[in-house]
Amino acid sequence: MNKDLSKEETKRYSLRIWKVLIGGIAIFAIFISMIGFGLFGALPSFRDIEHPKSNQASEIIAENGRTLGTYFVQNRSNVTYKEISPNVINGLIATEDIRFKEHSGIDFQRTFTIIFYNLIGKKQGGSTITQQLALNLFSEEGRQRNFFKRVMQKFKEWIVAVKLERNYTKEEIITMYLNTVDFGNQAYGIKSAARVYFNTTPDKLSVTEAATLVGMQKGITMYSPTRNPERSKARRNTVMAMMVKSEYLTQQEFDEQKEKPLGLHFNAATVNDGIAPYFRSVLKSDIKTIFQEQGITKSDGTPYDLDRDGLKIYTTLNYDMQVYAEEAQKEYMKILQQQFINSWKGRNPFRDKALQIEQGVKRSDRYKSLKLEGKSDEEIKQDFNTPTELTIFTWKGNVDTTMKPIDSVRYYKMLLRNAMMTMDPTNGHVKAWVGGINFEHFKYDQVKMGTRQVGSTAKPFTYAVAIENGYSPCYTVPNVPVTIDGYGEPWTPKSTGTLPGILTLQKALAYSQNYITAYLMKQVGPVAVANLATKMGIPNVPAYPSIALGTFDSSIYNMVGAYGAFANKGFYTQPIYLLRVEDKNGVVLYSQKAIPKPVMSEEVAYVMTRMLKGVITNGTGSRLNYKYKVNAPIGGKTGTTQNNSDGWFMAITPQLVTGVWTGCEDRAFHFISTGQGEGANTALPIFAGFIKRVYGNPALKISHADFEAPKSGVSIVFDCNQYQKQEEGTTELDEKLGF
Repeated sequence: MNKDLSKEETKRYSLRIWKVLIGGIAIFAIFISMIGFGLFGALPSFRDIEHPKSNQASEIIAENGRTLGTYFVQNRSNVTYKEISPNVINGLIATEDIRFKEHSGIDFQRTFTIIFYNLIGKKQGGSTITQQLALNLFSEEGRQRNFFKRVMQKFKEWIVAVKLERNYTKEEIITMYLNTVDFGNQAYGIKSAARVYFNTTPDKLSVTEAATLVGMQKGITMYSPTRNPERSKARRNTVMAMMVKSEYLTQQEFDEQKEKPLGLHFNAATVNDGIAPYFRSVLKSDIKTIFQEQGITKSDGTPYDLDRDGLKIYTTLNYDMQVYAEEAQKEYMKILQQQFINSWKGRNPFRDKALQIEQGVKRSDRYKSLKLEGKSDEEIKQDFNTPTELTIFTWKGNVDTTMKPIDSVRYYKMLLRNAMMTMDPTNGHVKAWVGGINFEHFKYDQVKMGTRQVGSTAKPFTYAVAIENGYSPCYTVPNVPVTIDGYGEPWTPKSTGTLPGILTLQKALAYSQNYITAYLMKQVGPVAVANLATKMGIPNVPAYPSIALGTFDSSIYNMVGAYGAFANKGFYTQPIYLLRVEDKNGVVLYSQKAIPKPVMSEEVAYVMTRMLKGVITNGTGSRLNYKYKVNAPIGGKTGTTQNNSDGWFMAITPQLVTGVWTGCEDRAFHFISTGQGEGANTALPIFAGFIKRVYGNPALKISHADFEAPKSGVSIVFDCNQYQKQEEGTTELDEKLGF
């Protein structure tokens, strides 16, 4: 009886356990279903799973495929599975999810093991790679800290992980994971991480580099190779040891690699850092304008976000040339700035400059901020005269100091600025763009956005019109004052460094003689010169005689484009720097090509290249040869404006046209002497530093070839010996005929 009762109780007890167990499973299934239906918060839809969203950086790509920089909220750029080194894949699987290729998103075997470890006090993470991807893609708030919220989030991860496994292959999942994971230092995704930490691409990551990046996933701060290098190295070796255990690495390979240093080549990922920051800023503004004007939007009609939508922006910039341009600027501007400061020793550069200092104060960010706070003018004045902690730019790096803000305004007024641009004249492709001296401190782009008086760099426009009207470079003119009437007040230019006597036009241009340029202007008229300058891409050139000496303003961008017509056989091509924009799927959203336009005959353009070469071989640009030892067929023109406020140098070769400008932000501040303030001293040396680097790199294929003469020949006589004989022959004939 008791035995029967005992069996009955056992049966009832077992049945109760089964009911509880089955009921628990049913309740759990219902609970999971409720989560799946979004009753505890929205889950991503099937469409979201098919098209997961992430803040993906837009890449700016140079002509050779190298990345110039990115626009980002999160510095993220995607790659394909084939573009990722097996070292990364193997290291990740060995460390994070050894059964990744076998489970279906949730590794229950691992989950129960992890629960056991956590119960006995050994804290372990239990998420598979697919679950971690689900968290990265669809949990905007990140990993929850609250226990109950984290449990709910975990269940959601399971559901999303299963959906991911159903919709994607294992290769796609691990690629998506590596494209979304945070590696610290504003590096999101394996491509950004490879560039930021090792200055390489994901496919070239070595075992140690891959293990370092994989190791960071246990804690991006704790195992950061920049903040905690020793800890990072130890974690790296742990990852490699796990690769040995998983047979992705041999013991011998591990023993060889474990003592190696981290080998970082760290490049911080910020919008300001990196090369071509001014260019990237102008480009971003241009793309926004183009998209808005042409109505280029996403399929749902919303505008593209360059910081989030992962666009590929293909540009004409040459990565190496850009680096060379920035290096040349930095190298020489340190020297020139010291020259400038020394030139004012014993003098007060701020005498009679109260108005300029006041304007500088009102343009400053500090003034604008105080105004927004509602401060009165008296309070602002007091603030600017109270010493405070400031960070100022110097050519030796940023300096933290204590000074009055008004003194920082004076300091920056005496800081020389500089900008340059280089273009291929044959197609208008911009190769290098340096818009200022430091984008962090001075955001204003001086290549395209800024305009300054061009000085003597405008003289070739007058000469070109004269050549087109039948003048020979060998034509001689007395170098004496000239007055031009008929355009308002009579105009008589001033002249310094005047060469006495009768000069050929070639020599007059080479030595930048004002009187002879004015003589030519008197012969051809300002309307013809203004029209030519306009055709060559320089807007708003007034038809006044003084434009012969460059009294109008222009940007470096427009001046380089104009000089390109001389180098490109008389064809003007507007400089372009944006080739095309693609969305993250490779669909072309916008593209453009340069359209060359004839503005002068090939013969006139060729003669002008010879005259501009004369400026370098025997003229104001000759220090390019004798001082900087640049011996190549280069044409050029120096330019210096009134009071030495602006120094210019324009240079042409058959393959490159370059413009360089130097001056203070405010024209009231300038060199005292022309010897130091002329373009030959302030701008030419930067071009010299640039072009020497360019010629020194055979991979750029910039040759020393001369400008090609027109195949149809040249009727304009530019050989002055031949010209003299012709003139003598004409004189004898005139005498015989009685003229």
